[in-house]
Amino acid sequence: MALSTGQKIGWGLADMGIVVFVIVKQLLVLAFLTSYLGVSAGLAGTIATGVLLFDMITDPAIGYMSDRTNSRYGRRFPWMISGAVMLALGVYLMFAVPAGQSPGFNALWFTGFFILATVGFTMVAIPYGATAGEMTQDARERSGMVAWRMGFASVGILIGGALLPALAGGTLEGHAFAALVVAPVIIGTVWLSVFLTRKAPRIALPSSVSPTRMLGLVLKNRAFVTLALLYGVMTFSVALITAGLAFAVLYLIQDAGGSPLSGLASGLGALSLLLGSFVFGSILSQIVWVMLSNRIGKTAALCLGLLAYIALLIALYMALPSTNVTTVAGLFLIAGFTNGAYQQIPWAMYPDLMDVTRDETGEAIEGAFSAIWLFGQKLANALAPGAMGLLLALYGWRATTEGRVEQAPEAVNALHYAMTLVPAGIFVVAIVALLVIYRPMAARVIARP
Repeated sequence: MALSTGQKIGWGLADMGIVVFVIVKQLLVLAFLTSYLGVSAGLAGTIATGVLLFDMITDPAIGYMSDRTNSRYGRRFPWMISGAVMLALGVYLMFAVPAGQSPGFNALWFTGFFILATVGFTMVAIPYGATAGEMTQDARERSGMVAWRMGFASVGILIGGALLPALAGGTLEGHAFAALVVAPVIIGTVWLSVFLTRKAPRIALPSSVSPTRMLGLVLKNRAFVTLALLYGVMTFSVALITAGLAFAVLYLIQDAGGSPLSGLASGLGALSLLLGSFVFGSILSQIVWVMLSNRIGKTAALCLGLLAYIALLIALYMALPSTNVTTVAGLFLIAGFTNGAYQQIPWAMYPDLMDVTRDETGEAIEGAFSAIWLFGQKLANALAPGAMGLLLALYGWRATTEGRVEQAPEAVNALHYAMTLVPAGIFVVAIVALLVIYRPMAARVIARP
């Protein structure tokens, strides 16, 4: 039975709250630690990477337990409902650092509640990802579902990357206030999603497969494993850009005034303006990537999107440093459009590969697949801020509690390269691997990869 439009919208809605935290940990953690808590760049990168590596340990456990959960509300919903509360509480408390404490205390406080938030995130994200394989087995319908999801995810990017920094107002106390404001968004979107999809098709019976058997079935699906690895590579590239963006706004984008968007940048803040442009481009792109996926195939459409992303990053490298915020905002609008392919298409590809294992074995272990899928992303998101922090530390990046401090030219140049040309090179590798390695594998098991 086809899903209703309301069910598709409801499924996509949860990602708005999920992505708020994704953007917070990618965009704000490193900058918050070094710019407001006085933590060195090297230690800040270590904290970000360490917590996110710890978070990965919980993925297989929650995926396995959600597959085996037996409740009147199904296998996934109890995890999502309780995880949303834990996530929202953790996000608020990690920014609610008591004022006037030492950098060491600040680091410990932030780390503890960052861990709480990441566990809550896993409790929501893995069961949520598993529902994509349960609600429908129609590949075109999944593309439509993911388009709704990525539209809402774009709003989540705007909330986490633009609204939250704008509400924070450049102060330690402001960040706690901003996190308190967005906490109901995290809980509300996940809970409303559960309500709107409560009558959608789902597999209610828990799986009886052992953990080792589950892992073996997932790893046997070579096309899925390859796609998960490549999506992790792509995610590392995007996470490098995101980790450097807050620094770029401080040190690479200094608007001289007089451009059409200078007044808006002054009122909202340059970061909010750039994220708003990015989100607008991402929302506009969703229907385009759905149409291209249906017309030329998902793999080809993804490669086309990555090629456009590479061209955009080269243009951004040439434009920075910039004193014209309007020009940079235009580039971020295009960036959002190209990023839409990375956001949307792989999430429509991997459930098609889950179907292969279910058809061959009869086992419904979508939670295990979702755990492995998110594992690659989390590994990339964990390594990127650590890599960025280490790179900046090697070039003498200075920490502060004042928001901005004069940096050495070598450190600023390292930031410039790390968030433009390095990600572009990674995308080149991903395109080659998608065409040479993944596509032939997928063609053997699904009709149109």
